[in-house]
Amino acid sequence: RGPSTRADSRHVLATMSDKKEDFTAAVAQPATKPTMPESYVRPEVWTPKDVGGTWGAMNQPTSGARSEKTLPKGEHPYQLYSLGTPNGHKCTILLEELGVEYDAYKINIMQLDQFGSDFCAINPNSKIPAMYDYSFDPPIRLFESASIVMHIAEKEGKFLPKDPHGRAECINWVMWMQGAAPYIGGGFGHFYNYAPIHIEYAIDRFSMEVKRISDVLDKHLKGKKWICGDEYTIADMVVFPWIRAPAKFYKATEFLQFEEYKEIKRWMEQMDARPAVQRGLRVNGFGSDAVIERHSPADFDVPSAP
Repeated sequence: RGPSTRADSRHVLATMSDKKEDFTAAVAQPATKPTMPESYVRPEVWTPKDVGGTWGAMNQPTSGARSEKTLPKGEHPYQLYSLGTPNGHKCTILLEELGVEYDAYKINIMQLDQFGSDFCAINPNSKIPAMYDYSFDPPIRLFESASIVMHIAEKEGKFLPKDPHGRAECINWVMWMQGAAPYIGGGFGHFYNYAPIHIEYAIDRFSMEVKRISDVLDKHLKGKKWICGDEYTIADMVVFPWIRAPAKFYKATEFLQFEEYKEIKRWMEQMDARPAVQRGLRVNGFGSDAVIERHSPADFDVPSAP
C-alpha cells in the first residue's frame, strides 16, 4: 500500500475513535439519579420481591411447572390452549377465517393455568397461546402466536402469499408486530392501566412508542386496502388485535388521540366487519358473548354482544 492509503486508514480510525467518544458522552449517565420511591436504592444484586399490582403475584424469576395439571383434548387435529387476549386472538381469527375445525380451551392465566405441567410441556415459556397439531405423528407442538399462525397458514395454503415478494412483505409485518407488541402491552398497557402506581416517565416513554407504532402503520396503510395491498393475509390478523388493544383493553382512545389515525380507523372498520374476525374475538374470551370453549360452529349460537 502507498503512503496515501495508510494516511486514509489512519484518518478513518481517528474518525471512528472520535465517534465512539461522542457516543460514550451522549449516553453517559449522571452519577446520581432521582428514585421512585425516594427511599429506593438500586442494589448491587437484584433479588425478587412482591411488586404488587394486577400481575405482580403471577411473575417469578424462574420458569417451569408449578402444579400438576392435565390438559383436555378434543377430537380435532388442532388443539388450542389460549385466552381471549391479543395474542390468542391472532390464532382464533385465522382458524375462523379458514373455516377449519379445532378445539380451543381457555387457559385462565389469573388462576395460573399456564404453569400447569401439561401446558409447560407445550410451552416452556408459560405464555398463551400454545397448540398441538395432531395431524402429524407424533403431534407437532407450537408456541408463540406468530409460530402458530405461520404453521397453520402454510399448512392450509391460505392467507400467506405464495410469491416470494408477497410472502416476504407479509412476514415483515408479522414480525414487526411481534416486536412492537411488548411496547403496547407490557409497556404502555402495564404502566397506564395495571401498575400499582402511575409513573410519569414510564407512561410517557411507552405512550411515545405506541404513538410511533401507530404512525408507522397509518402511513403504511395509505392507498392500501389491507396491510399487504389488495390481499388479505395473516399480517392483518396478527396486527389487528394489538392495534385495537389500547382502546379495547386499556380504554386509552382519548389519551392517545387514536382517532387521528384515519387509515387505521378505516382498516379496523374493515376488520371488525368480517364475520370470522367477530367469531375469533369471542373464542376463549370475556363477557356475556364469550365462547369459553370452542369445539364446533354451533358454539357461536349464543348471540354476540352489541
